[in-house]
Amino acid sequence: MTIQTIIGIDVAKDELVIYRQDIDAQESLENRKPTIKRWLHELPAHCAIAIEATGTYHVALIELAHQHGHEVFVIDGYQLSHYRQGIGGRAKTDSSDARLLARYLSREHETLRAWTPPPAAYRSLQVLLRRRAMLVQTRVAIQQSCAELPWLKSHLKRLIDQLTRIDQAIQARLRNIIREAELSQQVARCTAIEGIGELTATALVMAFLRGNFRHSDAFVAFLGLDVRVRDSGKQKGRRKLTKQGDPEVRRLLHNAAMAACRQPAWKATYQRYLARGLKTTQVFVILARKLARIAFSLMKHKVEYRPSSLVKA
Repeated sequence: MTIQTIIGIDVAKDELVIYRQDIDAQESLENRKPTIKRWLHELPAHCAIAIEATGTYHVALIELAHQHGHEVFVIDGYQLSHYRQGIGGRAKTDSSDARLLARYLSREHETLRAWTPPPAAYRSLQVLLRRRAMLVQTRVAIQQSCAELPWLKSHLKRLIDQLTRIDQAIQARLRNIIREAELSQQVARCTAIEGIGELTATALVMAFLRGNFRHSDAFVAFLGLDVRVRDSGKQKGRRKLTKQGDPEVRRLLHNAAMAACRQPAWKATYQRYLARGLKTTQVFVILARKLARIAFSLMKHKVEYRPSSLVKA
């Protein structure tokens, strides 16, 4: 019987802190591809490696480790933080995090899903959608902060126009990627749904590419639109979204739900939920989930949108 080597890696921009559980050893490496490749060549075959997700700093490491035949697990930082608290951890350092990742993987290995490389189109779409989200956020912040400075009006207009042109260039590039990846029909299926525009459809198609989802519940959970329940005895805890997925996809779906509630196909449903006493934001979340489920069904079965058969209260 072979025991798999378990490794935990804390990732920073310039450094990797590595803990190898089988020999109880720790080391630090530069977060550079040549250094990572040399280290991977020295490892035993088929290691299990736990890495905390850190923006983009961990991407090269997980791709190289997967190419070398190791089993890679990308751990969500929020989940790891709660695990630390659950076992009574009082320290948070690079060294302790590497050990914690190894411990988490060794105990929860059977419940975790190993990382697999996404399609090329997924990575390209994700990067551009995130860059555009930052651009839009910056544009709105500049407009709001400078609105009361009339002497900046002409300069502000030129800046906003330039940011708008950049936004249009990003959207054009998104369309090119969709066309080159032969995903235009999937985008068209999603845009046929009331409230869903081209950007939201692109984000939904991107999310759909990432996994082989068996049903819509798994897709909704991937988007972070599923609800975390905390009940104990007679006490009913407050329901909250898990927010595990890409925040930009959720933002676009929220906007789509706001647009959908004004459409005849969804207006009655929207009013019904409000009549039950739900708040507007809660109803938008419900509608966003419904839109995501319909989009998933259309993409999964490659069928066209038929409102009468898919929209339900």
